[in-house]
Amino acid sequence: MASADGKTVINVMSFTDEVPKMIDRYLELHPDFADKYEVKTTIIATTDGLYQPALDQALASGGADAPDLYCAESAFVLKYTQGDMADFAAAYEDLGIDVDAAIAASEIAPYSVEIGTRPSDGKVVGLGYQATGGAFIYRRSIAQDVFGSDDPAVVGEAIGAGTQSWDKFFEAAAALKEKGYAIVSGDGDIWHAIENSSDAGWIVDGKLNIDPKREAFLDLSKELKDNGYHNDTQDWTEAWYADMAGIGDQPVFGFYGPAWLINYVMAGNSGGSAPGEGTYGDWAVCPSNVGFFWGGTWLLANKDTPNAEAVAEIINWITLDDSEDGLQYGWANGTWSGEQGTKDTVASGTVMAKSNGELDFLGGQNMFEAFVPANEYANGSNLTQYDETINNYWRDAVRQYTAGNLSRDEAIAAFKQNVADNLDVEVDF
Repeated sequence: MASADGKTVINVMSFTDEVPKMIDRYLELHPDFADKYEVKTTIIATTDGLYQPALDQALASGGADAPDLYCAESAFVLKYTQGDMADFAAAYEDLGIDVDAAIAASEIAPYSVEIGTRPSDGKVVGLGYQATGGAFIYRRSIAQDVFGSDDPAVVGEAIGAGTQSWDKFFEAAAALKEKGYAIVSGDGDIWHAIENSSDAGWIVDGKLNIDPKREAFLDLSKELKDNGYHNDTQDWTEAWYADMAGIGDQPVFGFYGPAWLINYVMAGNSGGSAPGEGTYGDWAVCPSNVGFFWGGTWLLANKDTPNAEAVAEIINWITLDDSEDGLQYGWANGTWSGEQGTKDTVASGTVMAKSNGELDFLGGQNMFEAFVPANEYANGSNLTQYDETINNYWRDAVRQYTAGNLSRDEAIAAFKQNVADNLDVEVDF
């Protein structure tokens, strides 16, 4: 398909403007490419469930308007890399990318590769650019008061970093409570760590599966609530944001999350924009007690794209290029747009090893020291294409239990009924 000025059109579908802006930057930096190709972007937000049906229809219809390049986020990426729509994706190697060598050279986070690998042929069909391995983000002043040090090694030891257990975490919660602090804001703050550290996903052999680690969320959430170890907030609410600024019911020690939580949520809700204002600058990062990741966007190409070479150039620049001219180096150092901006963790460990991850928000700490190991630690084998919906059902059931509205068994039964009533998934009662 050619545009009015004779350029070859590349169609892109995304749910935010993030990747389209990256592609715009690629065109700026590569004028020879821009002389030959015009990129047409369709952005449909995931709100109201509109993106996936539109993408599915566009892929299935084929033709000149089908996307050459498309994006999927962690909540539904498996549908496109391993599930119902995986056959529409081109293997990166079929685009002409030496993907195995590039993954090794760039030290791409293993969980990202795992999620982007299609089981039917073992081929990589999607990769991300942002790494979302999770760590524990804590208040330095509270650590000093309770544990005598704000050193990440000391705090990591206190919460059981690397143990794959919640035992030390709850010991720390008790110590914090004695001095009037909550260890986390709400049970959502531990949910993402639990969800993505489980051994199996919600669906196993076509049936609903409640992994023991996810079932334990009922008990861990109740322990937090019964002991007053949190402020009983829900994530993405004003009360949650207030705890980031230190103005909630109890001062909150920490949050579990990846670098984007620091950069795009906590910093803006800290009550300041420079050290000494609100909680800004009073934070640090240490390894989590359990390995997990949270979020991310994967790039895929249409197997029928007539523009494989051009699409490969864009995908390689965004997901695999570990040079100082690649997207990831600029993303890690906050300079990808040409101006100094937010630093972020990236999929490439090679890039982060040669980048500056120091943040004023973290009191000058280099966040990459915690997040590079976090990306190695994360597990990508427990996702399903139904996660977004089933997670909502599960978290609602857990809240009903901890609030005393349902017994433990009733909460599990209600959860199963919700899945059975709303999804095409076999459920054993």
